[in-house]
Amino acid sequence: MDIGMARVAKDPYGCGSSQTYHKDRRIVTCGSVIAEYIVSAGVLTITVVRVHGL
Repeated sequence: MDIGMARVAKDPYGCGSSQTYHKDRRIVTCGSVIAEYIVSAGVLTITVVRVHGL
């Protein structure tokens, strides 16, 4: 999961994620974990909304 989240942090739009309700609200699978997150580009912050794991 750490490697996958590092990819998200480096490129939150191009890391294999998909848009959900808005272009800045994304969802991605990192190993066995599904992370839903919001990108705030103006402050370079990614807020994880929900993480689902097995």
